Amino acid sequence: MRKIEGSIRASVGIMKDVNSLVKLPELMGTMRELSQELVKAGIIEEMVGDSMPDQMEEEDEEAESEVDKVLGEILQDRMGKAGATPVTPAPVQEPVAEEDEEDAEAMLDQMRGRLEALKS
Repeated sequence: MRKIEGSIRASVGIMKDVNSLVKLPELMGTMRELSQELVKAGIIEEMVGDSMPDQMEEEDEEAESEVDKVLGEILQDRMGKAGATPVTPAPVQEPVAEEDEEDAEAMLDQMRGRLEALKS
């Protein structure tokens, strides 16, 4: 019982020290300022998001066209090397590309979900 009593007294002392250090009115003011800044940041993010999708779509289209060019060159090189071999390896590569596209789409969907979760 004496140990418990001593622990409670120590806890009470610590609580008094914490209460004296934490000034509730200042804390409430700080929290209000933080809330206002978060609202401003959300509005700014929304405004930037509204203006950026057009640019992002253009950049995505450019990136996709570049990727298509590179893949076309790579596939032409491989098709040239595979000219003496049977044609069966080429169809094996196409499903891999489709799987990569599906994986990329799934990853984009996942990222969009995370972004929406962060926005809300």
